[in-house]
Amino acid sequence: MSKGRFITFEGGEGAGKSTQLKRLVAHLEAEGREVVATREPGGSPGAEAIRELVLKGSADRWSPVTETLLMYAARRDHVERVIRPGLARGAWVICDRFADSTRAYQGAAGGTAPELIAALETYILEGTRPDLTLIFDLPVDVGLERAHTRAGTEMRFESKGQAFHERLREGFLAIAKAEPARCVVIDATGTLGAVEARVWAAVIDRLAVHD
Repeated sequence: MSKGRFITFEGGEGAGKSTQLKRLVAHLEAEGREVVATREPGGSPGAEAIRELVLKGSADRWSPVTETLLMYAARRDHVERVIRPGLARGAWVICDRFADSTRAYQGAAGGTAPELIAALETYILEGTRPDLTLIFDLPVDVGLERAHTRAGTEMRFESKGQAFHERLREGFLAIAKAEPARCVVIDATGTLGAVEARVWAAVIDRLAVHD
């Protein structure tokens, strides 16, 4: 059986992750690979129920620590029911957000102690970590403008203010700098085709996708 691979897409609001995830899935399926496309918070029925709690309501509905615990409750269910089974059967699991989002949103931007987040990663994930993380980066004002023009009602994090999102961007870039073997920063500006080409080049380079 071929080895499963785990790729995560990360970044701030309006970075275009979801669109590019679909395009990468299409590339990989064209190569004849089984692909599991999923998301966080969510991805499993239990985790999707928690998503409703986390993403809707006022900006101050939950404290950063409470958000962290909710995210990890959802993540544990997602890992158990979707991610690990997919990897075990040799699928490529492509996830829109994972543990780095908690580090950045609740940690760097929200102020949750990094020690708490690190402990949860250790005990909840039990070694389930991405082979490759693509961090989509663009100026905060551009991302928020995109986010506010898209359809949907999940606007809780978008409403947290410019300073929060500046810290968020810095948090993601710090993760990329600290873990260059796993993370690639993707310039999320430009056309959809240009960003798609950057994503595919990173996957080919890091995961030898044609092997």
